[in-house]
Amino acid sequence: MKIIIFAGGTGRRLWPISRKHSPKQFEPLLGERSTLQMAVDRVRGSYGAENIYISTNERYQETVREQLPELPPENIIGEPVRRDLAPAVGLSLAHLAAGGAAEAEPVTILWGDNYMTDTETFLELLQTAETLLAQDDAGIIFIGETPRFANENLGWIGLGEQKRTANGRPAYAFETWRYRPPREEAEEMFESGQYVWNTGYFVTTVGFVRDLYREHRPEMAAQIEEIEAAIGQEAYEEVLHRVYPQMDVISFDDAILTHVAPEQAMVLHGEMGWSDPGTLYALKEALASGPEENVTDGLVLARDTQDSLLVNEESDKLLAVIGLDGMIVVNTKDAILVVHKDRIPEVKQLVNDLQDSELEQFS
Repeated sequence: MKIIIFAGGTGRRLWPISRKHSPKQFEPLLGERSTLQMAVDRVRGSYGAENIYISTNERYQETVREQLPELPPENIIGEPVRRDLAPAVGLSLAHLAAGGAAEAEPVTILWGDNYMTDTETFLELLQTAETLLAQDDAGIIFIGETPRFANENLGWIGLGEQKRTANGRPAYAFETWRYRPPREEAEEMFESGQYVWNTGYFVTTVGFVRDLYREHRPEMAAQIEEIEAAIGQEAYEEVLHRVYPQMDVISFDDAILTHVAPEQAMVLHGEMGWSDPGTLYALKEALASGPEENVTDGLVLARDTQDSLLVNEESDKLLAVIGLDGMIVVNTKDAILVVHKDRIPEVKQLVNDLQDSELEQFS
């Protein structure tokens, strides 16, 4: 099985910890290794470095090579510009196909900025998904995390009836998606036991997804095939830089996944200890043992404060707070952010506003 790990984002929702020049997936936010290195560590022993591919932006290719010297250089796929995930997934599959992957070759899509505490369960789920594909039970298997609480900051997958049991694990029909539901709805979904957190992980085959491109995004499929024909040739860079920027900017969900028929998909889930610190408050949730606990890093003094993330990257400065509840305070050498957890989605827009302005250097 091939593994594609996506690591091309700039982590704008984690600003100012994550910056355009050094996105979150390359930083050791928790522990000594970056989240990208940990993502590779989880699968390398089972699938081999030669079967792991990294999709990233061209500007980060050298960083990926430095962090993952064990991967073949040709397995690091660079996008010349950001065009969202539909073009990026298509480009990655083109490289797999050009490298000899058959249409029936299983492929797993993963993300380079997640955390996980139970790798054994994660690998069992991947192996079970591969078994289901081999039995032609589905064309795509979504991997969910058994929810630990009613999280309104994540996407959820609705479970249908149990369809199969493979490797001792139940496989469910795919019912629906729900992205960042309101708190009350998240609590209802959690209590129902009929929903799981959407990790964004899935296992499919090269041919299944490429057929969906050809059927539902024929123009993009043709562009991808033009690039694929040049892979390994002297003209590759010219073709890639000419064709790729012309592709539509569209998410993989909107371009492809929305066209997957319910009978073509199944859902597996387990307790992987998965978390997605995609925002500063989600990072706090990933690190805290309970909802009221503070998470601090650096020289910090907190009094009468709860449910807050307090980060101080300046060793010769004290960050002191009093009476905070649900606050994010991040002090770096060139920027300070103070925001309530309920306003966290606005951080991304703030960073967007820095682009092409006199303050762009802080982005």
